[in-house]
Amino acid sequence: MLWRRRHTLIELLPARSSRCDRWIAIVSRSCRVASPAQLPSLAEVRMAVDLHYPFRGRWTVQNSPANRVPSHGTTGFGSSHAIDFVPLARQGRGTAPFTWASLIRAEDPSLFPGFGREILAPHDGVVVVTHDGAVDHPAHRGFPSIRYALTQGDRAREGWRSLAGNHVMIDVGPAIIVLCHLQQGSVGVSRGVRIRAGDTLARCGNSGNSTEPHLHVQAVDRADVEDSPIAVPMTFRGSLDRNGAVIDAG
Repeated sequence: MLWRRRHTLIELLPARSSRCDRWIAIVSRSCRVASPAQLPSLAEVRMAVDLHYPFRGRWTVQNSPANRVPSHGTTGFGSSHAIDFVPLARQGRGTAPFTWASLIRAEDPSLFPGFGREILAPHDGVVVVTHDGAVDHPAHRGFPSIRYALTQGDRAREGWRSLAGNHVMIDVGPAIIVLCHLQQGSVGVSRGVRIRAGDTLARCGNSGNSTEPHLHVQAVDRADVEDSPIAVPMTFRGSLDRNGAVIDAG
C-alpha cells in the first residue's frame, strides 16, 4: 500500500532458539547501517512468520521493513511491517516506460507489465476475508502522482477497504496474512476455503491506495484490521529484502 512513496501483508519461534540469532543476522545483513531501534524486538522475533513469495516472475521491493519500521511511515491498520512488491518486465529493472504523457496525465494500468499477473498463496491456511468489488483506477506517475497523494488522507478517512482495495486475508495460525490492491474480478477463492502455499488467489491490480499496479503484503494478529491490529513481522524464504532488490521467483 503506497502510503508515502511514488512506488510502490508461521510459525512461533521458541523463546530459546538459534533462529532468533539468525533473524538478527538477517536484519543486520539487510540493514547495513541499521540502528538498534530499527531491529526487531525479541517479542517480534518470536512472532515472525516466514512466507513463500506470493508470485512468479520478476518483482522489485519497495517500502521494506528491512529499511525502516514503520515501513510505510505509519502504524495504522497494522501496517508497520508491511512490504510492497512491484512487478517488473521480463528484462531490465523497469515497469511501464515513462514518457512525456506519463509526466502529465494518468495512465491505463494495463500498460504496466505486472497488471493481471497471478498472485499466489504465500502459506498454507484458511481464507477468512475477501473483497473483489473495487475498481482498478488509472496509474499515477509524474505530476498526476502529486494530485493523487493530496487525496490520500480522504482514502484513509474512508477506512481500510478504501486503502486496501481488493484483498484476500489468510489465517495461517498465529497470524493473518493480507494481500492487497488485487485486480477487480480476479479473486478466485472464498471465505472458509483451505488453501496450500502456491495456490492461485487472484491477480495483481491497481485498486485501493495505489499509484501503479503492485502487491502490498502485511501480517497482523486479527482479521478485523479496523480494530487496531498488531503488526507481525515477516520474512520471505528466510530473509527480508531491502528496497530496490530484484526478486526472480521463477
